[in-house]
Amino acid sequence: MNILRWLLFPFSILYGLVVTIRNWCYDGGIIKSQSFKIPVISVGNLDIGGAGKSPMTEYLVRLFKGKYKLATLSRGYGRETKGYLLADADSTPAQIGDEPAQFKHKFPEITVAVCEKRVEGIQHLLPNHNLIILDDAYQHRAVKPGFSILLFDYNRINKPRFLIPAGNMREPISGRWRADVIVVSKCPEELTAKAQAYIEERISPLPYQSLFFTSVSYLSTQDLAGNRTDTIIDEDTTVFLLTGIAGPKPLVQHIKKYTSKVVHHNYPDHHRFSLKNISKLADEFSACTTQKKVIITTEKDAQRLFEHELQPVIKYLPVQVLPIGIRFLDNGGQQFDQLVTEYVREHTTNHLIH
Repeated sequence: MNILRWLLFPFSILYGLVVTIRNWCYDGGIIKSQSFKIPVISVGNLDIGGAGKSPMTEYLVRLFKGKYKLATLSRGYGRETKGYLLADADSTPAQIGDEPAQFKHKFPEITVAVCEKRVEGIQHLLPNHNLIILDDAYQHRAVKPGFSILLFDYNRINKPRFLIPAGNMREPISGRWRADVIVVSKCPEELTAKAQAYIEERISPLPYQSLFFTSVSYLSTQDLAGNRTDTIIDEDTTVFLLTGIAGPKPLVQHIKKYTSKVVHHNYPDHHRFSLKNISKLADEFSACTTQKKVIITTEKDAQRLFEHELQPVIKYLPVQVLPIGIRFLDNGGQQFDQLVTEYVREHTTNHLIH
């Protein structure tokens, strides 16, 4: 443990005490959690940062859209608004947050809502929906979801499990008991059975919990309008990578499979790109003498590039978006789909869209 962790450790103990008492109160019924008659699926993790919650939420949307009256509900982290809001085609990340803006951009046919108080948000959605997916809601215990999906980032499996602020854990590992399914995300595509067994021992799923392993699936590039471009990257290509996400390392590693020439403009998670940031990117891109060069960003980061003040520069840049999905290892997707689908079917009345 480094010096900073030692200094922060007493605060982590205090934080852990508060979290533990809070969980005891919910577990014992002293503080009530509200359940609902329609299926409510929660996606979340125990630590801070990216564990693949958005790709998992999008996976569930693809699984159920068109079959159910579906809505996603998020807190809307980083937005400048408050209360319950429904997203529309013109909603910006400043209004609804990065992830909800991404969901609405990719799935305009579904309802995307934000609300800090998830109970209130669900109550707004109940009259016109029969399936709700909660994004990043594992610690939001005011709602008792019918089905909880808990994510662990493969790259953090061996990290120390210190609570914040000394570490990255939002709550102790014991909190995993509330999950119906545990998914280890961002795994190498060729994860061995021995490695899987080690991870299973490290997480120690409870007898009623199914454990799955997924890897990141990088899809075809798109322009900012969502049109497929199929940009080819090879060793002669210089990639200017723009990110403001929690864990860009796997993306950098993926691009370096094709070219070693990567200029990474790396910003903190949910960073609001300024005109100065984008102008710096534009200047470096213009100064690059390589014949083959491209600007690549993530789907979440792309949402923040639509801000009005950035358009005088962005409209002249050939920005490419690299979407991601998830792929279940060892053909686990079929079992996962069956578990989630059976829960939704069993808890939905008049479930099909008429």
